[in-house]
Amino acid sequence: MILGIDTSLGSAVAVVEPDGVIRSQVESADPRGHAEVIGTLIERALAEASVSPSEITQVAAGMGPGPFTGLRVGIAAARTFALGRGAPVVPVVSHDAVALELLLHTALTADWGYAAGYENDTEETFAVVTDARRREFAYTLYRGLDDDGLPVRATEPALTPRDDLDALLAHAGADRRDADRIPAAMLALAAARALAAGRRIGPADALYLRSPDVTLPHAPKRVHL
Repeated sequence: MILGIDTSLGSAVAVVEPDGVIRSQVESADPRGHAEVIGTLIERALAEASVSPSEITQVAAGMGPGPFTGLRVGIAAARTFALGRGAPVVPVVSHDAVALELLLHTALTADWGYAAGYENDTEETFAVVTDARRREFAYTLYRGLDDDGLPVRATEPALTPRDDLDALLAHAGADRRDADRIPAAMLALAAARALAAGRRIGPADALYLRSPDVTLPHAPKRVHL
């Protein structure tokens, strides 16, 4: 059983079997109340899945991109749960979970379309876009699924001013897919597929796209006596 945790947008927790069966998925859309709800969401996800903590074998952690404080809550929760359970943490780029959900939906639509005589290109380039605040968007370009069933990143996550995004995506020939939630079940599924393929698909630490606001002070001024 894989426990998926992400707080890069709202807060989301899911329990997924390695073969992709979703046992539970619970969410809170509040973009600022991560610390207040994450413990309750983990309890609810385990209860709705009828799973005890001892049955969790891996913990998938959404590593962002996302704001500093909110993102840290989910990563800390994932690491703490994994430490208490003695289970490994599997880092996943949060945008990958959105891309995987979109691509699986497109694949199902394509199967139906082919049966009905329509064409549907599952290899089109698209961008997962999330609000990075401060009049900026975070985006990642994707193109299809690879042989391991994981989204293919055409670019790594990046920031761009809001007013520049549409022109940037038009130049890249990418469709825009805005996301206001991270599906924790897809996060866990991506982790399961990465584990099965023996791959690492996320960074070891939080994925921040801008420098922190707090910086080290400059050296004190010299005082001549």
